[in-house]
Formats: sequence, structure tokens, C-alpha cells
Amino acid sequence: MDYAIREVTVPAAEAEKAGMKLYKLNIGDPNKWDFETPEYFKQTLREAVDKVDNGYGDSQGEMALRDAIVDREKEKNGISISHDDVYVTSGVSECISVMMGTFLEPGDEVLVPGPGYPSYMQYIHFFEGRTVPYRQIEEEDWRPDIDMIRKRITNRTKAMILINPNNPTGAVYTEKDVKAMGDLAAEYDIPLISDEIYDKIVFNGKFFSASKLKSDVPRIILNGFSKVNLMPGWRMGYCYFMDEKGLMDEIRLGMMKQFRARICPNVPCQAAAQASLQGPQDYIVEMNRKLKERADYSYKRLNEIPQVSTREAKGALYMFPHIDLKGTPWKTDKEFVIDLIRNEGVVLVHGTGFCEEFGKDHFRSILLAPIDVLDEAYDRMEKFIKKNTQ
Repeated sequence: MDYAIREVTVPAAEAEKAGMKLYKLNIGDPNKWDFETPEYFKQTLREAVDKVDNGYGDSQGEMALRDAIVDREKEKNGISISHDDVYVTSGVSECISVMMGTFLEPGDEVLVPGPGYPSYMQYIHFFEGRTVPYRQIEEEDWRPDIDMIRKRITNRTKAMILINPNNPTGAVYTEKDVKAMGDLAAEYDIPLISDEIYDKIVFNGKFFSASKLKSDVPRIILNGFSKVNLMPGWRMGYCYFMDEKGLMDEIRLGMMKQFRARICPNVPCQAAAQASLQGPQDYIVEMNRKLKERADYSYKRLNEIPQVSTREAKGALYMFPHIDLKGTPWKTDKEFVIDLIRNEGVVLVHGTGFCEEFGKDHFRSILLAPIDVLDEAYDRMEKFIKKNTQ
């Protein structure tokens, strides 16, 4: 299993060991920069350790947290779900693993966005499934290619993945495009898995949740607390089912068996996660203000660098620029990224790490670093590209 986002940390660690200053623009961890977990989250966690018995919890997740998730989804998206539909996980990554382990038999297919978050591809391959990427159209602000999705559906297609706001492109899908994907899911009775962990990190555009789709669309909505709630190290996530036809009844049973086998999610951290949903949310406004400022700066500055061009980021924590490798010594985007790390200490992620077919000749960078750090990193990148371009 290759995870490109952390794969690049190997040459980065070697460069740092040799004394090079690093500009770590590869991992979407807000807490490594000037974003801090709100104090009332942390205080709740401290108190929870003292108040709970620190024993095992409910395998599906503590009822109080599941009820808070139900309330928050009602508030955010105007939907009504039951706490019985909600499953608390150790980060969204655990949910992806458990889902793919339940959905797939060897040779089964899953439609994934290209480019898209690598964990989906990793776990699909781990369970001997096959990833079938669908294009996100760069020239149209990375919107999903609905026609391609339809053409790539087969009798082995078990699910289609939607990541909105998108990692790695920073796209925020329109209501029209989300509805079009929902219509396909309903037409073919294929579950739509919608990863919405960045749902409140939107600074250009408007977010539309797949939870608002028509009731005949079978879907699982994924979310978590690592990004919006600024607690990535606490590993808290959740998913909930919306399945009017009962197409996924066996999937739910299979996932629940796996949840029982892993015992339970972290109990004290669930108390903090609950507090993060029920307490003040004003910190999100400031978070989006910073990210918009950095996204706007990155859009302008990256488009000034020879060989580099990028679309505007509208949400999430990332930008996915194109790099023209003609006239350079690099044959692939990965060669460029590794060479940049070794020579300038600027740590990016190669685009093919997000999709071999549709990520080629791109790289992902984060928007989390303060502008002075981004400025230094982009200056070093520009100097390096100019030095190596004929």
C-alpha cells in the first residue's frame, strides 16, 4: 500500500537530516500551523478522563455523540436521521477501511474521483477490488465528468465515491453536479459514498451536501473531526446511512460486525467531539478567513511561476497545480517533487499519487501555511524551475 502524502516524507527526512530547512506543504494538518484546537474541546477531554470510568464503550459509538451528530446534521443540512443510522469511527480512514472490506469481493469495482484522496484507492486494492477513476474536469474548476461516470459503470460497480469539498483539488461541487451523481446512483442502484469532512471549510462558493438528495438515492455520508474541528490527532470520525430501499442492509450488518471486533472508538475523545458540535463555532469563521487569504495569494503567486498553472481553490485545504514538464529534466511529476525536496526543501505531493490517469503532471500543495512561509516556498520553487528549464 502506497500513501503518496506520507511517502514523500522519506526524502524529506533525509534532506532535513542533512541540514536543509523544510517547507512542509504536503500534509493537511491544520494544527501544525497557526490553527489551534479550541480550548473548550481540550478542557472537555481533560474532564472526560476524570469523569468516565475509562472502560470500553459502545461499538457503534456513544449514544450522546450520535445524538449530537443527528442534531448537527439537522442544523447543517435540514435532514432527519436517527442515531441508529450513525456509526462513530476512529477517523474517516477507519470508516473507509471497514466499508471497503464489507462492500468488496475480489474484482469488484469502485468509481473514484481522479484525482482523489489516496486512502480510497489503497483500501480498495487491499481488499482486492479495482479502482475505476472518473475525470474531474480541470478546465471547468475540477467538476466531475458525469458522462464519464455513466460510461464507466459496469455490472461489477459496487459504489461511487464523491469527495466534496475535494481533496486534492480544492473544488466545491455545484448542487447541479451533486444531484447528477445522485441521479446516477438511484438509476443504477449503486451506493453513493460522499466524503464531506471539509463541509464547513468553504471560502469561494457554496457547499451542497449529498444528504439533501432525493430519498431514492442510496448513500453513506462520511464526516469527521480532524479538519473543521481541528483535532486530527484524536482520530474521530463518523458515517451515517440514508438508504430508503434497504439496498445496504447487509453492508450495515457487515460493518457493524467489524466495529464490534475492534471493540469501540476512543471514549474520552468522543466526549470532546460532542462538545465540538454543541459549543461555539465562531472559530470556523476565522479559519476560513485565513484560508481564503492564503488561497487567493497562492492562486496569484503560483500562476506567476514558469511551467506552473492552477485553478482557484474554493474549499478544503489544498490546491492542485499543473506543471508543464516540457523542456525540463523531469520525466514525471514524482521526479519533479522528489528533486525539489532534495534541492530546495519544498515538500509537495506528486499528482500521480492521487491518480495515475488524471493526476499526471500535477502536484498538491496545502493552503495552511502563513503567507510568509508560502512566499518563501514559492520563491524557492520558482528559482529551481527556472534553473532547470531550457
